[in-house]
Amino acid sequence: MANYEEEIRQLVSEIIEVPAEKIGMDVDFFSDLNVDSLKAIEIVSAFEKKYRLIIPEQDIPQIRTLRQVIDYTAKLKK
Repeated sequence: MANYEEEIRQLVSEIIEVPAEKIGMDVDFFSDLNVDSLKAIEIVSAFEKKYRLIIPEQDIPQIRTLRQVIDYTAKLKK
């Protein structure tokens, strides 16, 4: 799980151009890291491509933290 967490953190870090160590499990992408809707879509697209998942568009606004990304994608991977 720690490897998966770090992999996701690194992916988000690269997209939003924020050092990975600043992306804590419960840091809100939108309010704490100033991620806009375009960056959120980039993050979702990267996850869909990397993990071969489909994330419904209406779910995107509810995925706001690293913890929520990990929990959400873990459910889809089953």
